[in-house]
Amino acid sequence: MSAPGRWHIAAGTCRSGAFALELTPEACGWTYCSLRVLELAPGTTVGLNTGLEEMLVLPLAGACAVNVDGVELTLAGRRHVFSGLTDFAYLPREAAVTVHSLGGGRFALPGARASRRLPARYGPAEDVPVEIRGAGQASRQVNNFCSPDAFEADRLVSVEVLTPAGNWSSYPPHKHDEQRPGEAVLEEIYYYEVGSGRADGDGRVGTVGPGVGYQRVYSSEPSRPIDVLAEVATGDVVLVPHGYHGPSMAAPGYDLYYLNVLAGPADERTMAFCDDPAHAWIRATWPDQAVDPRLPMTYPREQR
Repeated sequence: MSAPGRWHIAAGTCRSGAFALELTPEACGWTYCSLRVLELAPGTTVGLNTGLEEMLVLPLAGACAVNVDGVELTLAGRRHVFSGLTDFAYLPREAAVTVHSLGGGRFALPGARASRRLPARYGPAEDVPVEIRGAGQASRQVNNFCSPDAFEADRLVSVEVLTPAGNWSSYPPHKHDEQRPGEAVLEEIYYYEVGSGRADGDGRVGTVGPGVGYQRVYSSEPSRPIDVLAEVATGDVVLVPHGYHGPSMAAPGYDLYYLNVLAGPADERTMAFCDDPAHAWIRATWPDQAVDPRLPMTYPREQR
């Protein structure tokens, strides 16, 4: 089993200033992907420069105003990751940025090394494509807010996945570590939040709270060993430099959220993958199973 902290990074172990989490490509030991999670107290502002990376500002909890190169983008955000889809902001490389939150909150900044400088833009929650994937106990929801078909970027790909309590996602296990037809080389980050799985005071399911999930990553070839079976909690990260990854397991009683960040060397953005041949047959069973009735778990704009 890989040593804890190498591929599984526990919440609070990579803090830096206002960032509850700061993972640069160098810190991950690779070339492209990054992730930062910004925690802002009410009424505070943080400034940063994107350097060689393109980034997003994605509210996990709370609202904010993003000023990028003198352009102000106002994000309505959300109460938490299980309460609804969110709007977001795109930040180009080599941009001066400030993030201000009147009420405070947590904001993810997925990023990737970029070759082109695209314009800063606003991504409305209403435009985020929602996909229900799998069936039965492999049913899950994918919010494709920055997938290749949904939003333009240079290299960055990012999606959210919500898995109802007791279900498995990122399943069958798959990989993207070989450049060939139907597969691409991609670095990948998983960032987790765990929900209660119970209705909150407003009758909505999945308020963020204590609980755990599990993540598996294992080798696709002997020359590049990796062996991870991690118990994950809110704020944890698992890095996937190569190998098969999955399942992501939501424990009974606890909904599981994860944010995926992907990028690689190819000029064309893609999420192309190859299933583990030992488990690929499972996809053929889905047409005979019902989708979990708890899905979708979130909607384009939560009821306020």
